[in-house]
Amino acid sequence: MPSTPTPPAGVLAALDLLRIETEGPVSHIRLNRPAKRNALSDELIAQLHTAFVNLPQDTRAVVLSGEGEHFCAGLDLSELGDRSVHGGIEHSRSWHAAFEQVQFGRVPVIAVLHGAVVGGGLELASAAHVRIAERSTFYGLPEGQRGLFVGGGGSARVPRLIGVARMADMMLTGRVLNADEGQQVGLSTYLVEPGEGLAKGIELAHKIARNAELSNFAVMHALPRIAAMAQSEGLFVESLMAAIAQGDDSAKDRMRAFLEGRAGKVGQ
Repeated sequence: MPSTPTPPAGVLAALDLLRIETEGPVSHIRLNRPAKRNALSDELIAQLHTAFVNLPQDTRAVVLSGEGEHFCAGLDLSELGDRSVHGGIEHSRSWHAAFEQVQFGRVPVIAVLHGAVVGGGLELASAAHVRIAERSTFYGLPEGQRGLFVGGGGSARVPRLIGVARMADMMLTGRVLNADEGQQVGLSTYLVEPGEGLAKGIELAHKIARNAELSNFAVMHALPRIAAMAQSEGLFVESLMAAIAQGDDSAKDRMRAFLEGRAGKVGQ
């Protein structure tokens, strides 16, 4: 039986632009600026960074979603102002630091998407490890029409999902992809009906949380780096990671349970 969600404590309780609840090993973080379509202000970026650095110690997976009708409509343009080049670099790097904690933090992250996943919202979603899209979801990169360029890590992450040419098309022409198109090109890993995303996300998060911590860590940290290496170097790193993982006490216990018939088979 699932446990009752508990509100945040300590530093997490002060994050007013996020709604955070923990249910056993799963923390649920909601972007909480629905009147602004969860646009990413400087303060919201800072709070996201703080939240992922200070996850409860027992958290083993995170569900990330947006309050209201949209996941995230991107950069809060009202804060763009008249930044200098140096200020623009610092601003971009603050996004990099926050989203780095999503992708390469302590635990896997499942993003539940609905409505607008646009600009910085798509950059944030691309930092997650699993993306669940409801059929209301639409994706856009309007930076080209606004005289801007992605600055939250999108140029590094989004092409790894959909390819450079498709990302260039979205930025140059303003093309918007609907939920079905996003699923076809790899922006989402699951596609569900409206209102079903959060339940699916929590279900998957609890499943992921039952994995061995070291295995989850290897998938998060080693897999994307190996994929970016030349094959010979990548295979060597794979050997190292495989040896480390199988030597962990948790892995030995799990393998023993499987061989003794005490663990479920694939698909169960």
